[in-house]
Amino acid sequence: MDNPVETNEREIMEYYGLNGFMGKTRMKMKFLRSWMLHTMAYSSPHSGLIASIQRSRGVKIGNNCHFSPYVLLDLVYPHLVNIGNNVTFGSNVMIFAHNNPAANLFLKNGEFPRKVEQVNIKSGAVLFPGSIITAGVTIGENSVISVGSVVTHDIPDYCVVVGNPGRVIKRINH
Repeated sequence: MDNPVETNEREIMEYYGLNGFMGKTRMKMKFLRSWMLHTMAYSSPHSGLIASIQRSRGVKIGNNCHFSPYVLLDLVYPHLVNIGNNVTFGSNVMIFAHNNPAANLFLKNGEFPRKVEQVNIKSGAVLFPGSIITAGVTIGENSVISVGSVVTHDIPDYCVVVGNPGRVIKRINH
């Protein structure tokens, strides 16, 4: 069986179109830069600075968004996170554009391979503290994701979501 570290590196290099020693070096430098920028943004108390730093990582962020400290936006595929205008992020929100059973090759090579998909947060959405958004999910316009909710499927516009797994409990009149 393969080494999980080598398998993960190979998958990421293939995704980014890299190969060989220089490709591996470029990949590691890219992720070091992204991790350093994320680290600065993660604990910053200034929302505008957080947005600016996340944009430099490749996250697409609209206008007038508010970021609380400790927001984690995908560390490996930040360019797959799209955020509309006027979106609010509470502390400890996590958004993942991928999932990967990194150390378990049985699962990775079987029914749970690496999944890499865009995440879209439409304009006006509010993600309360501790909410988690997984790969491939779209959060609808002006929808509210309540505290600690885990969203694994698309949420329509103008909805309130609660729970784990997140489910729509209310439609917001507009």
